[in-house]
Amino acid sequence: MIDILLVDDETYVTESLEMTIPWGELGVTTVLRAASGKEALEIMEENAVDIVVTDIRMPGMTGLDLIAEVSSRWSHIRCILLTGHSDFDYAKKAIQLQASDYILKPVNDEEFMASVSAAITSLRGEWDEFDKYHRLLYSRKSDYKILRENLMHDLLLGREITTRALREQLQQYEIGLEPEQPIVMILIRLTGRFSSMDQQSLDLMDFAVGNIAEEVLGERFKVWFAHGPHECLVMFLQNQGPLDGVPFNQETLRGPMDTFREHVIRYLQGDLSMVVTPPFPFNEMTAAYRRSLGSLVLSGPEENKIIFMDKDMTQRMENDAAQALEELYKPPVLPQLLETKQWEAAASKLNAVFDAADRVCLSREHVYEMYLSVTNAFMYIAHKQGHLVHEIDHAGFDLLLAHQLIQSPERLRRWATEMLAKLQEELSDQAGTQSRRHVIKQVQEMVTRDTGQDLSVKMIADKVYLHPVYLSKIYKAETGEGLGDYMIRMRMERALYLLKNSNKKIYEITSELGYQNPQYFSKMFKKHYGMTPNEFRDQA
Repeated sequence: MIDILLVDDETYVTESLEMTIPWGELGVTTVLRAASGKEALEIMEENAVDIVVTDIRMPGMTGLDLIAEVSSRWSHIRCILLTGHSDFDYAKKAIQLQASDYILKPVNDEEFMASVSAAITSLRGEWDEFDKYHRLLYSRKSDYKILRENLMHDLLLGREITTRALREQLQQYEIGLEPEQPIVMILIRLTGRFSSMDQQSLDLMDFAVGNIAEEVLGERFKVWFAHGPHECLVMFLQNQGPLDGVPFNQETLRGPMDTFREHVIRYLQGDLSMVVTPPFPFNEMTAAYRRSLGSLVLSGPEENKIIFMDKDMTQRMENDAAQALEELYKPPVLPQLLETKQWEAAASKLNAVFDAADRVCLSREHVYEMYLSVTNAFMYIAHKQGHLVHEIDHAGFDLLLAHQLIQSPERLRRWATEMLAKLQEELSDQAGTQSRRHVIKQVQEMVTRDTGQDLSVKMIADKVYLHPVYLSKIYKAETGEGLGDYMIRMRMERALYLLKNSNKKIYEITSELGYQNPQYFSKMFKKHYGMTPNEFRDQA
C-alpha cells in the first residue's frame, strides 16, 4: 500500500495528475491533494503518506520549505519536486534537502511515472531492510534467551567457569550482573490457577512473570530471570549500585518481593511460592541452589508465601515433613491393602497421606518420596496379577510423568486416585473374567461330552446355576457365538465324523445325536453343510 500526496497551488495540475496517471499500475492505492504547504502538513499529520510530489513556487510555504519540514518530521517520506523553473539553484537546493527527484513542468507522464516508480522501489527496499533487521533482532533476542538460560543451568548445576570467562559471557549475553558482587537467588513456583494450566499456557505465564519482575525490581536491582533446570523459575538480584548505606540483605528485599508477588496476583490472577536466599558470592551459586531447591514449598500452609531461608526454617520443615510422611508407612501399608483388594481402605489411605501433606510444608524431595512409595505399590500389585502398568494406564510410569507429578502434590493426588480406580476396575474385571471363563469351559465340556443327549440351554444353565438368558448372554460375549448355535455345530460336526468314518445308518446317527426325527436331522445337516447326509456320504 502506497499513499501519495500531490501539492500545488494550481489545483488543475494536481487534478490532472490524479485523473490521468494509472496509479494502480504503479502500486499506489491512495492519492491525496493539497493546494498549499500548510494544507499538506495538516494532511500528513492525519494520514500515513509515503510520497510527496510538490511544486516549488507556492504562496506562503514554498515547496523547498515543505520538503525541509517533511524531512525533519517524517524522514521516511520520499519527496519529488515539480516546477516550471529550470534554474540550477533549485535543483541544487533540492539535492541538499535529499529530494528523490526533480521534474520540470509541463509534466511528461512517462517521466513522472518513472520518477514515482523509482521512489516506490526505494521505499520498498527500505521496508525490506527494516523487516530484515527486525527479524534478525528478534532472532537474536530469541537466541539470547536460550543462551542465557543455558548459562544459568550450567552455573546452577555446577559447571566450573573462570571469573574472566563468566564476565565475558555475561557481557556477551547482555546480563548486567557482576561476578565479583554478592547476589540473592529467588526460586519461584507458579501456584493458584497456574497449577491447572497446560504447558503452552505456563510458558506464557513464565514470560509474563519475568516481565513483571524486571519492571518491578529493575530500577533498584540488576535482574537475571530464567527457567531453571528443575521446573521452577530462578531469579538473581544484585544491587544496581550504592544505595546510600541501605544494606543488601533479606530484610531490604521483603518489600520488593511483596510488591512483585502482589503484581503477579493482580495482573495474572495467579500466585507464587518463593524461596529467597541470603546474599552469597557468585561462586557459591550451585550450593545455594541445592539448599534452596529443597526448601521450595510444594504444599502446605506455606505454599503461597515468600520464604526467606535460614537454617532453623530448613530444619523445621524437615521435621514437619517427616511426621507427615509417617502416614505412608503406618500399617496397614498400601501394598497390603491392594493385595487383599481392600479398595475403599486403599482410597482412605491415599487421602490420609495427602491430607497430612497439606497440613505441613513439603519440598520437592518429600513429594518425590510420596511418588515413589505410591507408584511402587501400584506396580507391585499390577505385576503380581500378571499385568504391566502401561496395559492399565497408557501413560505408564515414564520419566516425563514423574517429572510432571512431583511438581504438585495436588496433581500427584489426582493421578494416584485415578490410577487406583483403574487398578480396581482392571483387577475386579480380571476376577470376573476368570469366573466367566470357568463357566464357559464347563458348558463346552458338557456339550462335547453329551453330544448324544437331548441337551437344552435350560438344562445346561441349571447345571451351572445360572439363568438361561444370562448364560446365553455371557457365552455370546466371551466366545462371539450363541450357545444354541454352538450346541448345533457340535452335533453337526459329530454327524460329519460318523458319516465319514462309520457304516452306521442315517437313522442310527440320528438317534445317537439325540434327534427323534431323521427328516429333521437331515434338514439341519443340509442347512449347515449345504447337502443332505446321504449326498455327503455318496460324495465321500
